[in-house]
Amino acid sequence: MERWTEETERRRKKWLLSLLLLLMGVLLLFTLFSNTLQSVTLPKVRAETMTVAGVTYKLEARGVMQPVRQAELPNPAGWKVRQVLVKQGDTVKKGQQLVLYDSSSAKRELEDEIVYHEKMSVALLGLDEQFKRLMFEGNEAEAQEIRRAIKTQQLDLSIQQRKIDALREQLNEHGGLDAPFDGVVKEMNAVEGLAAIGEPDVVIANRDAGYRLDLTVDTELLDRLGLEVGQSIELCLEAKGEQAVRSLEGTIHEMIDADPRASDLAGANPGSQPAIGQTQLRIHVVDDMLKGGERALVKLERASEIKGWLIPQEAIHREGDSLFLFTVYVQRGALGNVFVARKVPVEAIETTEQQTMIAEDRLYEGDLVILDSSEPLQDGNRIRLN
Repeated sequence: MERWTEETERRRKKWLLSLLLLLMGVLLLFTLFSNTLQSVTLPKVRAETMTVAGVTYKLEARGVMQPVRQAELPNPAGWKVRQVLVKQGDTVKKGQQLVLYDSSSAKRELEDEIVYHEKMSVALLGLDEQFKRLMFEGNEAEAQEIRRAIKTQQLDLSIQQRKIDALREQLNEHGGLDAPFDGVVKEMNAVEGLAAIGEPDVVIANRDAGYRLDLTVDTELLDRLGLEVGQSIELCLEAKGEQAVRSLEGTIHEMIDADPRASDLAGANPGSQPAIGQTQLRIHVVDDMLKGGERALVKLERASEIKGWLIPQEAIHREGDSLFLFTVYVQRGALGNVFVARKVPVEAIETTEQQTMIAEDRLYEGDLVILDSSEPLQDGNRIRLN
């Protein structure tokens, strides 16, 4: 009997132990499930470790080469084009004929005016003979009338002669277009058989004066790169047709204030961002192979001497005049790690559109900096890593 009682007691304790273990397992399971469920609802963040280095300032800008000096040559008299002697892109010399015009109508007009001048001369001779006859007859009253008519005819002849001279000058000067200087034909709008169409017949660029490249660049970036007027700068001409990519050397000719632009820094409040000053950079290039219209690239790069943590702009937040970022703080526990967002105030040492440099004492090696989040964060918020 006693032995049976001990066996029963042992079984009861074993059953109670099993039940206790089962309850603990269920409790642990529910705890893990609860933590997992809760973690799914937490803000999801993307975080990365940062590096210590100097800020690299980069300028990469494109533009079109334009002649420094060009001449627009219109159809001087509005005559039809008889012959086009050059085409767009041709190299021409000073005085070279570019376009010939049909001056046949002007020549006919000149011939008519010459004939009319001769008729007026004949009429003047008649008046002169009439005047002499009246004076011989002693008819002074009528002679005075003829004298006035002679004077009027002489004035009309003078006017007619000037008209003839003007027509001759027009024929000599407007019979064609000549190049005013050595250059390149940039535009050819003249069409054989047609008259002026409201734009210059020829546009010619002065090759000796060179070409310019105008770029609009942030003023602060120019200062960081140390660019100044008179400084040499390298350009790269992009490939075009049979022309391969090649390098050119230009000179910074002018740096002129341009209209500012709005800031587009990521993560910042646009309303609180001041406008960014800009400068028009004009680069002068002299090269015999240039014709104008070529696309050119300016690419410069310079690293700052100061070093610090380089933080992407998307990780920088603004609160009034203050800047801050969020790092990931890990709370280790028996049931797993808990990740918390920690707010870190920072000050910008140097800034570009892509990065902000902060002091090395603001972060530790291996710190994860939050780049973006599925929800707005506050200091101490629990988070889950992407």
